[in-house]
Amino acid sequence: MNLVRFPLLWLALLAMWLLLNGSVAPAQLLLGVIVATLACWAVTPVAPPTSRIRHLAIVATLAGLLVRDVVRSNIDVLRLILSGRPARSAFVNIPLELTDENGLAVLACIVTATPGSAWIRHDSKRNVVTIHVLDTADKLAWADDFKRTYERRLVEILQ
Repeated sequence: MNLVRFPLLWLALLAMWLLLNGSVAPAQLLLGVIVATLACWAVTPVAPPTSRIRHLAIVATLAGLLVRDVVRSNIDVLRLILSGRPARSAFVNIPLELTDENGLAVLACIVTATPGSAWIRHDSKRNVVTIHVLDTADKLAWADDFKRTYERRLVEILQ
């Protein structure tokens, strides 16, 4: 049985324990080992599953698209605020092909990082995500663009 599944976390916790106590006395070292080991065992049930990245070039493309869209979204939100026009907000339900848990987490981060959108809910039984969009004239077009730009690439990268 692997006693320490997260060796870097274990070392970091032990080092932090010793630094906070300002001592490397044998008793503090023993206590640090116990605390680090118990903490690593405690996080084991919530450890994320591992995913295999298949296409590194697509990761770079996805990152570039994300930067572009974050800048564009900031500008669009600023224009909306300065124009005084009421927002055409909508809740958009998007059926997903992506099933990888890490991919879903990345997708949630992408939505959260992009101004004007918020990840509201993921129905894991139906694999449908609900996203609130601050301003869109066409929910279907927004969903199609989202799937084409982000989800398709994450599927290529992780599945």
